[in-house]
Amino acid sequence: MRILHTSDWHIGRSFHGHSTLDALRDVLGTLVDQVRDHDVDVVIVAGDVFDSAAPAAGCYTLLTDVLRGIAETGASVIVTSGNHDSAARLGFQSGLLRTGIHVLTDPLALDTPVVIDDADGPVRFYGIPYLEPGVVRHLWGGAVMRTQADAIDHAMGLVRADLEAHPARSVVISHCFAAGVEATPGVEREIRQGSLDVVPLSSFDGVDYVALGHIHGRQQLAPAVRYAGAPLHYSFGEGAKPRGSWLIDMDAAGGIEASWLDLPIPRRLVTLRAPFRQLLESEEYAAHVDDWVCAQYTDSTPQIDAMRRLLARFPHCATVMHTPPASAADATGGYARRVRAVRSDAELVDAFLAHVRDGEGASDLEAQIVRDVIEQRSLVEATT
Repeated sequence: MRILHTSDWHIGRSFHGHSTLDALRDVLGTLVDQVRDHDVDVVIVAGDVFDSAAPAAGCYTLLTDVLRGIAETGASVIVTSGNHDSAARLGFQSGLLRTGIHVLTDPLALDTPVVIDDADGPVRFYGIPYLEPGVVRHLWGGAVMRTQADAIDHAMGLVRADLEAHPARSVVISHCFAAGVEATPGVEREIRQGSLDVVPLSSFDGVDYVALGHIHGRQQLAPAVRYAGAPLHYSFGEGAKPRGSWLIDMDAAGGIEASWLDLPIPRRLVTLRAPFRQLLESEEYAAHVDDWVCAQYTDSTPQIDAMRRLLARFPHCATVMHTPPASAADATGGYARRVRAVRSDAELVDAFLAHVRDGEGASDLEAQIVRDVIEQRSLVEATT
């Protein structure tokens, strides 16, 4: 059986205020072509189909079009809910969907698999929707469910019991933070408290393949335990990570061979770090005028109207950050020490400017202006 493992579509998510719907439509259109070209039997979407619990109407339209396109290739589709989705909204029309499209969002049905046959017999697909312990613990009276790891352990116990009663090749689909994974800071919404909700890989023992969602970059935690990541870049922290899906070939004994299918990147992401004038003028950055740009300028002082000026060169500049080098003031013991060492009002102003400018004190002109102001104040005080 040939399976395409994808996840974290996040339909409706914006990128620094810009809609991603059109870009995602094009990318998922390529995914549909890959399903057809590679004779895929089953497509898995491992959670976070939508980016929010209340997606806009256009998000439903995109999902419907993509699911219809996959079904028209002859492949089956199995979709589960993630921590971004509303399981109720994602699953409300599951009974109305055409044959071959399965939306699994009910925790009480997680041990009732979708069974798909090929020439070697049945494969049982178990969809574990995202399990928030505080929300689902009442569903299984007496079960210990303080953490997400507890919830997954309980779910997998139910899965293994079903497999014991109905031996077959098996696939589990889950949306969680598994042990050993490398997350992208600020990208994946946190679904753990410290280390309590990290799910041990041993929790997934007993099945032939585990298709995970939640992490936005592809990762292999074990030969049969993988994250596919998101089809689009949703953060500059993801910019260097490939986008695509795992193509899984499962043999008659449940053994797998995995290969990676790249998806197109509609617009590259790049972080440029340099002095402001260099960002605006250097030919070194000319190749990035059509990219999404995170501009980090290293001048000691903030620039006026930085975004407008950068947009004139980089029309897709999404964010601007002032990232000066480490403060020279810190190297001399910090602001308080500098203030204690001053011997005049002029030196006090210079110490303050050096503090807020990361080590750069008053220029010659500024120092002269400060001296003039101090002298004028002294004359006023002397005459009053």
